[in-house]
Amino acid sequence: MLIRAEKKQQTRQALLDAALQLTAAGQGLSTISLREVTRQVGIVPAAFYRHFQDMDELGLAIVEQVGSSFREAIRLVRRNEFEQQGAINASVHIFVEYVVAHKTLFLFLAREQYGGSALVRQAIGAMQQHFIDDLEADLAQSPKLTHLGAADYAVVANLIVRTVFSTLPELINPPEDAVLHGRSPEHQLEDKIRFILIGAKHWRGITASKDGTD
Repeated sequence: MLIRAEKKQQTRQALLDAALQLTAAGQGLSTISLREVTRQVGIVPAAFYRHFQDMDELGLAIVEQVGSSFREAIRLVRRNEFEQQGAINASVHIFVEYVVAHKTLFLFLAREQYGGSALVRQAIGAMQQHFIDDLEADLAQSPKLTHLGAADYAVVANLIVRTVFSTLPELINPPEDAVLHGRSPEHQLEDKIRFILIGAKHWRGITASKDGTD
């Protein structure tokens, strides 16, 4: 019984890996057929339904895997911040190294956040919001941002997380003309995050802006 359960889990993971390989090759999840996935795994199409109801459910399972991988990347960054007092360049480098090492997962995330499956897009959006919420809490603990309020932390966290998500394609597969003014995509991400945080440090906040005092 245990062997059968293990084999079922292995086949399920093989289906996920096959879909990831197809999306990494340039196909969107919504354009991949069930038959393509099962052919790559070496099983008959009918066997797919022992693991997933449809391709959307398979996509949601991949999002769950991506979320776990993303959380591990953030955990490594947080550990660096604790040990090295949060140097931006070191934190970004750790994050980029992890992303590149798990290329197929993050390529899926980079592409499917704007993909054709509404369910998968919504799941990625929920995951993104989870990271925004976590970063808000971290920013609220920063001694350099004590002048800001809860709404301000939400804006800054949103900017950082969405900047990271939008930069993923260039981090994973830098185009030939990716170097801008001698700065690689990784260094450009450092610059963007540094710019956001410096701005936050000197910003009086949303309330001050509404009062016209900023």
